Amino acid sequence: MTALLASAVDTLRARAPKARPQVAVVLGSGWGGLAAHVEEPLRVPYADLEGFPHAGVAGHAGEVLLGRIGTRQVAILCGRKHAYEDGDVKAMKVPLLALRELGCEVLVLTNAAGSLDSRMPPGSLMVLNDHINLPQRSPLVGETGADRFVDMVNAYDPGLRATALSVARRGGIEMREGVYLWCLGPQFETVAEIRMFRQLGADAVGMSTVPETILARRAGMKVLAISLMTNMAAGMSEENLSHAHTLAQAGRVTATASQLLADVIKEIAP
Repeated sequence: MTALLASAVDTLRARAPKARPQVAVVLGSGWGGLAAHVEEPLRVPYADLEGFPHAGVAGHAGEVLLGRIGTRQVAILCGRKHAYEDGDVKAMKVPLLALRELGCEVLVLTNAAGSLDSRMPPGSLMVLNDHINLPQRSPLVGETGADRFVDMVNAYDPGLRATALSVARRGGIEMREGVYLWCLGPQFETVAEIRMFRQLGADAVGMSTVPETILARRAGMKVLAISLMTNMAAGMSEENLSHAHTLAQAGRVTATASQLLADVIKEIAP
């Protein structure tokens, strides 16, 4: 364990000595409403934790939230650092490994994404069944040991996906499965790029999640990831794309998405 990781884990244990989280969650844009579902919450700012990022994007709170959702103890990362901020693909390594050290065996990732499928208009939800790492950048570059050669088949756990789809179906919420394509960003994609992505088999496009999935899989965590569609991708509508537009669209459905996520967390098990 590195000194940064050990320091972060020690701080979290000191602040919440009784915490035994089973499920880790990363909240992307539009998913902050999950915090309202956490019982007996304890908040630890990223600024107090060595190796944790400073939140550099609007809509990301920058704190760890420890508590319960139903009977599940959870550790929620309220905000992430994106690789586009300074090029660091390993930005979420210490936060994710710290939660793994605390006991989390499941990682739930959320994000805001652009839809490449006309059947998924803004406000739709998609559970990831695979991804495309378009930049072909990895947070494992520079690591040593045989376990860096991570098997990415079923990177998004089939059992967790089935649970999420079942919960959505029972709640009368339409949620599709699909492939998420990671772009480095921060600029949005061109119309020509979106045409190419559709030919590659992508259903949604975004600027996060994939590096975190790779880190989690190396750490032995099961991964569930859900995208909230905040816009149609470039060239597929008359929308003018911007981060403000993303946040505004996410705000329209954040309550529904967060309630669904809370219900899913209550049912998933390590």
